[in-house]
Amino acid sequence: MKELTKTYEPAAVEKKYYKYWEDKGHFHSEVNPNKKPFTVMIPPPNVTGMLTMGHVLNNTLQDVLVRKARMEGFETLWLPGTDHAGIATQTAVEKSMRAEGKTRHDYGREAFVEKIWEWKDKYGGIIIEQLKSLGVSCDWERERFTMDEGLSKAVRDVFVRLYNKKLIYKGLRIINWCPVSLTALSDEEVIFKESQGKLWYFKYPLADDDSKYLVVATTRPETMLGDTGVAVNPDDDRYVNFIGKNIKLPIVGREIPIFADSYVEKEFGTGAVKVTPAHDPNDYEMGQRHHLETINIMHPDGRMNEKAGAEFDGLDRYVVRKMIVKKFEEAGLLEKIEDYTHSVGYSERAGVVIEPRLSEQWFVKMEDLAKPALEAVNSGKIKFTPDRWTKTYNHWLENVRDWCISRQLWWGHRIPVFYCKDCGWEAALNDDPSECPVCASKNIFQDEDVLDTWFSSWLWPFSTLNWPDKNKDLSYYYPTNDLVTAPDIIFFWVARMIMAGLEFMDDIPFKNVYFTGLIRDKQGRKMSKSLGNSPNPLDIIAKYGADALRFGALLIAPQGQDIMFDENRIEGGRNFMNKLWNAARFILMNNDLEIKGDKIPDKDQLEIADLWILEELQLTVNSVRANMDKYRFNDAARDIYEFTWNSFCDWYIELAKIRFYSGNENDKRSALQIAVYVLRNILQLLHPFAPFITEELWQSLKSDDEDDLIVSPYPLTKTDNIDTQSVKEMKLLMDVITAARTIRSEMTVPPSKKATLLISGVSDDQAKILNTGRHYIENLVKLESLEIAEHFDKPELSGSAVLTNMQLYMPLAGLIDMDKEKERIEKDIAAYQGRLKAVMGKLNNERFVANAPEAIIAKEREKEKSYTETLELLKENLRQYE
Repeated sequence: MKELTKTYEPAAVEKKYYKYWEDKGHFHSEVNPNKKPFTVMIPPPNVTGMLTMGHVLNNTLQDVLVRKARMEGFETLWLPGTDHAGIATQTAVEKSMRAEGKTRHDYGREAFVEKIWEWKDKYGGIIIEQLKSLGVSCDWERERFTMDEGLSKAVRDVFVRLYNKKLIYKGLRIINWCPVSLTALSDEEVIFKESQGKLWYFKYPLADDDSKYLVVATTRPETMLGDTGVAVNPDDDRYVNFIGKNIKLPIVGREIPIFADSYVEKEFGTGAVKVTPAHDPNDYEMGQRHHLETINIMHPDGRMNEKAGAEFDGLDRYVVRKMIVKKFEEAGLLEKIEDYTHSVGYSERAGVVIEPRLSEQWFVKMEDLAKPALEAVNSGKIKFTPDRWTKTYNHWLENVRDWCISRQLWWGHRIPVFYCKDCGWEAALNDDPSECPVCASKNIFQDEDVLDTWFSSWLWPFSTLNWPDKNKDLSYYYPTNDLVTAPDIIFFWVARMIMAGLEFMDDIPFKNVYFTGLIRDKQGRKMSKSLGNSPNPLDIIAKYGADALRFGALLIAPQGQDIMFDENRIEGGRNFMNKLWNAARFILMNNDLEIKGDKIPDKDQLEIADLWILEELQLTVNSVRANMDKYRFNDAARDIYEFTWNSFCDWYIELAKIRFYSGNENDKRSALQIAVYVLRNILQLLHPFAPFITEELWQSLKSDDEDDLIVSPYPLTKTDNIDTQSVKEMKLLMDVITAARTIRSEMTVPPSKKATLLISGVSDDQAKILNTGRHYIENLVKLESLEIAEHFDKPELSGSAVLTNMQLYMPLAGLIDMDKEKERIEKDIAAYQGRLKAVMGKLNNERFVANAPEAIIAKEREKEKSYTETLELLKENLRQYE
């Protein structure tokens, strides 16, 4: 039988088995009428992306689900792919061009897009190779890209369908605008940051009496050049007499109305707000309600235009801000300036403050699409875990707004709307026309904009299966089973996929959605590149191994809760892998009988330890499967960890050693068969979490005719014939062994010396159990003799312990040097008295108790309790020597 290396070497194992699995086709899926499908679509990472801790968690969870389903006999398809990431990719390419002193306009649209494809082929998709290092078992033969030919066809088809149903339209609206990328942004492409700013209070004089004025508060002074009204709350008694009058707008000189609108918060600023319909979404809504003029005062790049006035035309928005404040101050119209903390939106990619901008864009009408999507989740057709996210989902869809889908970029799916310059014809088409179908003119052109990246992503569950063409893959694999994603895109992606599935497939896209938590550092901060608090997962894999990273991450990932990342927990994952490796190595080194497979002795040949470990194994299997069914991945991982480390490695293997070295081949065979059987089951349970080490160990334990671990059966839940009696009996033996070992440790009995153990106060049933397991106690406690009786008097000079109704005594005469032991205890007492004195000095200090954080005080009280208890124990021990 193959001998394992002394230490586990993850890099060599990981490289070997990933290629092995791929070469054997274990990741690949084909339609199989004899199997039920289990389908997961990977949330496509940006083609420009790099592996992050968020990707590690998300994709490990998916892999756990897929690997388990594969072992359960499903025809599993985990379809991978990447997103073209319109803004991010174009920004990256333009940045590289700027280094050469060029812009996209130097190339022209067609040549520039060719350059992006070249860049994508060279640099894109790095994250896919990085994900492979994590061990994800995707079907790479089916990898898709949101701009490949098939997905582009699906995107165009969907646009045409919605356009013809009047669900896509072009309209003038306030949108998020990036003044650097020069494009509209979706809400999820805007990152809100808490910023320290100013709140300026401006006096706006009345048009008919400039001795009277309203004071408005604003965080954006420059936009006052586009003000077309001042609004107050209709219930604000301070302004009742002002409603219906006009303001003469300072600097500009334009007269604008004062009106009442319930949107205005009486408590904000002065309760009177300036209204700039072209540069604020809420102002735009008020402007529409009250028929205000809409004046756009900015160029797309954030500079003022001619409508801001000749003095400001062409100047940057922040330069104009300073000029406006100065002019108000000089005119005596600046009442005050306050420091103000508020949330400011930044372009995720360009890193600049976005501008709300009135712009003509393409929109999707969402209300009719949202209704069936609401019903699908609230009826239970689609289940959210944790279910608290259903409320968030409902809130979004019940208050849904039309979706701005156009982007002013060159990289992306170009909007398939065509126009005729001669007759005004307009249509959305699946194929490019060569001439106008109305007037036969060749003078036709296509819309310049491209579609929002999410417009391709919302089709991902079925476009990746070659929709709109009817095919066997689509019929077999759709709808998919599970989606694992973050809750921050619950509306932007999850809800839209549900809408798209119901609209175009007439069926839900997936049955279950599991929302992960955010990864945070030990201080509770969200991990980000800007903070520099996020480790590189590849560095962690190189240091600890992929299995350690996967398993360690899942151990600290409570269901749907944010995760406090601590590299020490990954080190714990590595320690677990080493523990498992060492246990397997020990078993294999002693397996001279060549025990393989899962054959175990008949029950009448099993000892109590065998019966116990088998029952514990089944209880663990049941718990793991129950937790997996509830998406409680960390609890399932914890089940495996505790059973493997504590029950199997720390207890059963130690108990089995007695028979390994007994010289009796039958005893050794039965112990080996149980050890191998349990270890194989551990590998099967653990494989979805830690695939590499488990496959390596499995290859040394499987029979020649058995499958690889990746496709071996996953352990089954069993509720019948569970005999918990052996568990109760073994617990008694373990408690006695632990207590007796503790006596040896506390009394510093040398390991080389065998002791005597007296167990007093036992019942008949307990005596029977203890006598059955006598050889376990004698061997693990290193006893010369063991006496069990209903009653013993406590011997002089002995260590003792109490277990419920039993007393354990270990006579110490001849085991220890009395004088040295007394001296040692006295030194320990003095040391602990010093520690206790120091702690009490703090706790008796009123100033310390009044000012120290509660956590620090609690820690000191814990020390007080621990030191006091230790001192009592030491003094009790000392009394034996007096």
